[in-house]
Amino acid sequence: MAVVPTSRNRINQPILLIIGSLILVGAILIYFFILRGIYGRFDSTSLIPDTNTFNNILFGEKPKVAILFSNYTRNMLPNKSDWLSENIKTWQKFLGDAGSSAAIINDNDIELGKAFEYNLIVLPGCKSLSDREIIQLKKFIDKGGSLFATGSVGTYSSDGKWRGWSFISEIFGARFSKEIYNDGTAKIHTLRGGTPITANIPTGYPLKVATWDRPMAIEVLDPRTSQISFWYNYRLEDGLVREEIKKSAGMVNGTYGKGRFIWMGFEINSVLGIQEDYILFERLFRNCINWLTYIPVAYVRDWPVGYDAAAVITLSVSNDATNINNVLPILKNENVPATFFIDPLLLKSNSELIKKLKDYGEIGALIDVGYLTSQSDTINKLNSLSIQTEKLLNAKSELESVVKKQVQGFLPYFGLYDLNTITAVVNSKFKYMLSDSLTDRSVPKTIIRGKNRILSIVKTGRDDYEVIRDFGLTQPEYQFYTYQEDVDRVFFEGGLFTSKFHSEYQCKPENVNVISDLIKDLKKKNFWITTASEIQQWFQKKDYIEIRTERRSNSRVTLKVSNPGISSVSDLVVNIDLNEEVSNISLNSEIIGTKIPKFKYVKGSTILYLYINDLKPNESRTYYIDYEKIGV
Repeated sequence: MAVVPTSRNRINQPILLIIGSLILVGAILIYFFILRGIYGRFDSTSLIPDTNTFNNILFGEKPKVAILFSNYTRNMLPNKSDWLSENIKTWQKFLGDAGSSAAIINDNDIELGKAFEYNLIVLPGCKSLSDREIIQLKKFIDKGGSLFATGSVGTYSSDGKWRGWSFISEIFGARFSKEIYNDGTAKIHTLRGGTPITANIPTGYPLKVATWDRPMAIEVLDPRTSQISFWYNYRLEDGLVREEIKKSAGMVNGTYGKGRFIWMGFEINSVLGIQEDYILFERLFRNCINWLTYIPVAYVRDWPVGYDAAAVITLSVSNDATNINNVLPILKNENVPATFFIDPLLLKSNSELIKKLKDYGEIGALIDVGYLTSQSDTINKLNSLSIQTEKLLNAKSELESVVKKQVQGFLPYFGLYDLNTITAVVNSKFKYMLSDSLTDRSVPKTIIRGKNRILSIVKTGRDDYEVIRDFGLTQPEYQFYTYQEDVDRVFFEGGLFTSKFHSEYQCKPENVNVISDLIKDLKKKNFWITTASEIQQWFQKKDYIEIRTERRSNSRVTLKVSNPGISSVSDLVVNIDLNEEVSNISLNSEIIGTKIPKFKYVKGSTILYLYINDLKPNESRTYYIDYEKIGV
């Protein structure tokens, strides 16, 4: 028998429609808030869940990269030369390792305007370009494209005739300085710190570059261009340090119109060295690609908030010890501490003087651990491990018994150390050592031995042995100018200036005012003037910091900051290059209750500064950085 619908069981279609609409709206809102929580700000058009939404609106279209295989350049090479092909293969490998696949294009493609199909054009060793190519490349970068070029790019026409340096001058805002002569040896190419291009690479790191491709140097003239490195080797080459650094740029980056460029004065397959050199160059290369393709880069500044470089005034007290009294009024008037390295043999005859010095800074141990018998020795003729350990333990104990403070630092009397010295320093519970040894950076290096860490601080400027004793500079103005050149070099690199003065030379009455002038100059240039132990404590904390950044969408970047160390970290500055000009920045955290750091963004720039304090041991914080892109 058929069932006749009644008013009780009849479906109310309007109510069903309303309920269905509410469910749909609720689903859309949930979808919106999920996307908002993951990807940050985006407009209502982003709600449509299609492929373009996820790939373009959320993540941004993947940059398209092309490498120019210049037949015009190949025609200038010797017959059967595979130099250009091998060079391009190296570029393909590095780009692939950096997560970017690259198309190979030719001169005709550029001439026909196909560069505009790409975001980044690589010009590896393309010294010969046609007039039409140059016109098209200028249009390409002027309208927002990126160029990565090497060597004497565009200096010859398509038929091999010399054109000159106009392309480098117009695009890169620089002028040719010199070619590096191929003498069969590698040249040092020093990187400055504190830039997005050199992020997470030790400040002052010297890349070793072969000269078989005749690398070149330029001088930056235009404010839109920044110098990243220099070829000048102050230890081996003559000349005025400041001028030679300026004239020997080996890498630059900057803008032209709406676009960006990076130029290197060497080919990437000419980098030499050990495994660490290749690892750091790969990091440098990846930073370059990230900057050119607008991918955010984060790095920790070398020094605490407000400082661009650091300096330690070290004073060795041995011969003519009483001359150290001439420095004390200067330290008091300038209100800066010093690090005094004391020969323990002076304790009996100068105990009251040494006790007084602890009020003007910190005390370290000056210890004879042996020396080289000649410059031709290949093995350091230093004391054995047992003798070095005994000397360090005795010196530490004797000094601490007089000054009633912990002695944390050690300076070898002749500036030399070996593997036994490192072990002896660890066994003696010193925290750092200072030496005259050449190094691969202008910042200290942490040496790990098992569970122990010590900091190696090297001399980064010429000391008074060289300036007064060896150079014979008796006039204070000449002494000051020589030290100042090293200050300027370290300031350019963003490193640590370690002055090393001796009681028998710079501390004499006729020379001591140079120390006052030097301190004033350091203050004017915004150096953090501190003790060696403060440097050690800062690096002990900083070296543990781990950071990771990721672009979640076109309007959100995530930053994770972790401290796996054993001490809390404060005064930490994290630079985040958002790689685009933005506005309306806000900062949130992944976990409710996470302390939101102060931040600073200068309008018109791309760098966001986060000031992180009280990051406790084993603590991690994840921040969401949301913003709006200018002009979008």
